[in-house]
Amino acid sequence: MPNYQHIKYATKDYKHIKYEISNKIARLTLNRPDYRNVQSVILLEEMDHAIAQAGSDRNVHVIVLSGEGPSFSAGHDLGTPEEMEHRKQYPDEEGTRGIFERSWRLYVDMHLRWRNVAKPMICAVHGHCIFGGWMVASTADIIFASDDAMFLGSTFQYCSIPYDIHPRKAKELLFQSRFISAQEAKEAGLVNRVVPRERLMDETMAYAADVAANDPFDMRMTKLAINQALDAQGFTSHIISAHSTYITRRLGSMDPGYAIPNPKDRGVRRMPMVQVAMERYERAQASKKAEK
Repeated sequence: MPNYQHIKYATKDYKHIKYEISNKIARLTLNRPDYRNVQSVILLEEMDHAIAQAGSDRNVHVIVLSGEGPSFSAGHDLGTPEEMEHRKQYPDEEGTRGIFERSWRLYVDMHLRWRNVAKPMICAVHGHCIFGGWMVASTADIIFASDDAMFLGSTFQYCSIPYDIHPRKAKELLFQSRFISAQEAKEAGLVNRVVPRERLMDETMAYAADVAANDPFDMRMTKLAINQALDAQGFTSHIISAHSTYITRRLGSMDPGYAIPNPKDRGVRRMPMVQVAMERYERAQASKKAEK
């Protein structure tokens, strides 16, 4: 289990997630509903601790990820009070070295561990699943999505997209920078099943219970065989290489004039692709209201 230098985690003391075990299923819930479960350092470290805990617990056969509140996750935490206080207390090294180390630790090292945990992991996605939310979901073996789920991807740090979606479809989506619905995500191969919002957790937990009835060693070998097949095709090497591309892109985002002002919120500036995606999403929502 990773050794965090500044915090000693225990499942009973989690602040940003919930963790419970029942009927051989470890249920891990992102628990920052007031912030749409944006991913603070604390949340990610607690996730890492909990997934490792579940992976080594013989009483756990399956892991289920989900989110509390209106959305699974709106992505990285860019400035909630808790996150800013944490950064102040435990600052990253300045410059490129600090950017790389933080990004690698939180979004490559951790995410690869989650992808390779020795238990089947199932993710239940509802509402918005943006950037970091997509990354977390894509570390799971199975993704169930509610019919109101909306996904927004990018060439982010843990970029498994070319393995989850056909490359031409991936280019179509990322070039255009738009949200995709749960149904489109299913058709593209990212999502396994789409179910009504009110039945999402019931159906996810029913599937998890069915899987948990199987022999854990057999499931571990099955997961290992499939992940090894992907690795033979270059999956992990691609993740490492794509992260270097991300770092270059991240440094480019610091160039003058890169960020776009949000006309609805003065003082807030967004990445161009985020602003474009949000404007398109808002127009679509307005159009739906007008049709009613």
